[in-house]
Amino acid sequence: MSKELMRIGVSLPENLLTKFDKIIEKRGYSSRSEGIRDSIRNYIAHYEWMGDIKGRRVGTVSLIYEHTQKGLSNSLTDIQHDFSFIIKSSIHIHLDESNCLEVIVLDGDGVQIKSFAEKLMALKGVNFVKLHTAPPGDKL
Repeated sequence: MSKELMRIGVSLPENLLTKFDKIIEKRGYSSRSEGIRDSIRNYIAHYEWMGDIKGRRVGTVSLIYEHTQKGLSNSLTDIQHDFSFIIKSSIHIHLDESNCLEVIVLDGDGVQIKSFAEKLMALKGVNFVKLHTAPPGDKL
């Protein structure tokens, strides 16, 4: 792995940067750059873990999204219809005037579950997605 550092520019909303700065201060990072490098390493590790989801899996996808985002509710519904064969149940909760929490219970092929979660992650207005999977009980 190359030790050469590359400079990049990143545009972030002020509230996101403020929250990030508070976290890196609490965790004792020497700089924003070190916090960003650590965050990217964690993101890569998570992505690689998701790449290893194979075979039959059960799990959940939790997401928080802005239901006021134009077209988002329709996009979420369309994706869920496309993957209805792996969706067993869902819970929808209104958190406040503009945010909703949805928990979707899944049972199916790990590659399809991963694809479902990635499609949700890519939508503008989806602020949080967490995928948890496990092999079904008879495989433990």
